[in-house]
Amino acid sequence: MFKFKICLAGAKDVGKSSLIARYCDNVFNEQMMDTIGVAFKRKKIALADNIAIDVQIWDFGGEEKYRSLFPNYIKGASAAIILYDITRKETLEDVHNWVEVCDLYGDSDIVKVLIGTKIDLIEQRQIKKEDAQKECSKYNWCGDLIETSAKTGENVEGAFLKVAKELINRKFQKCQACGEYFSRKLKICSNCGENVEVKVINT
Repeated sequence: MFKFKICLAGAKDVGKSSLIARYCDNVFNEQMMDTIGVAFKRKKIALADNIAIDVQIWDFGGEEKYRSLFPNYIKGASAAIILYDITRKETLEDVHNWVEVCDLYGDSDIVKVLIGTKIDLIEQRQIKKEDAQKECSKYNWCGDLIETSAKTGENVEGAFLKVAKELINRKFQKCQACGEYFSRKLKICSNCGENVEVKVINT
């Protein structure tokens, strides 16, 4: 089983805890309590080719007093999911601050995904998807941004699956001889010793 650490970041009340609760426990609570400092969840993901992944999902309080914790936890993380609330323009502006910390303290190959939350609040939308993409286009994201709703569950599982597939593609390769996956840093399969070609998982 492959293990990865994923950090969620974003301004206060963008819906980080709600997104995690929907994904990990398939629940939604309108009265979700604010995260105090750091919270943690685990989730097992099954992909094609019998790939099993154990992800550790870290949630950080968006308040200013908790932001000093983020640099320590982003170190060694495989992915960072950065959220903004489509009903609050200032949360999109805050994305720049979180990306800066990821780039400064995270690994050079960290997978970064941008997520817009609360798309069920259609009438309260302040940020168009295309405007958010343009605003954050200078950063090295994993594909286009994804808009989600923790309340309805829309695109939540798909967002995490996208991250999981990208992590496997970036860090591992499939041996055509034995069918097992091994580190891209190796030139021969660590399972059977064969020289192999790389096969990428379709995302």
